[in-house]
Amino acid sequence: MSDLVAELNSLDFGVYIGGPLQAAVQAQQASSMAAVEFIQEVGFEDNGSGGTQIRYVNFDYEKSTPNPDFDPDTAVGPANEKYIKSDVSLKVPFITMLTTPNLRIDTLDIDFNARLTSTETSNVSSKFAASAELGINYKVVNFKASASYQRTSSKGEKVEKSYSLNVKVHAVQDELPAGLDRVLTLLEDSIVSA
Repeated sequence: MSDLVAELNSLDFGVYIGGPLQAAVQAQQASSMAAVEFIQEVGFEDNGSGGTQIRYVNFDYEKSTPNPDFDPDTAVGPANEKYIKSDVSLKVPFITMLTTPNLRIDTLDIDFNARLTSTETSNVSSKFAASAELGINYKVVNFKASASYQRTSSKGEKVEKSYSLNVKVHAVQDELPAGLDRVLTLLEDSIVSA
């Protein structure tokens, strides 16, 4: 009979369980590097002298604000409008308008099933055959007899192996790291309205 414990001990659990864990760590590292590349490519631009500067987006629009000198009893005219219109330019750091990719692996479930089935077979068969002939021919008697016996046996052992590996990964958009959050807050404070 096969030694099923030895069969199980021969499995390399480091590959079956460690492989998905290592892949998860590499995926987390790749996600972090993708965030760094995104910030570098989207948040900064060449300043023309070999360095980089923060990339801004400019918005120009017309803004209406209430006129503090408006008098409803006075005749309406250009000097006494209810709202004052002014042109405004807004300069916003581009990176503050986008969601920075920051994925985090939340859960990693590894299900590994090993099924070993050992079957031992034994077959024994016997076969007996006999025949006899009697012949009488003018005072001569002929008698023939034959017998045969055959026995066959076979033994076998069969081990069936079945493995299944199921890996479930759940990733979520993580909160911004504290340092990046502070930088983005500083950049939001640099929004200029003129």
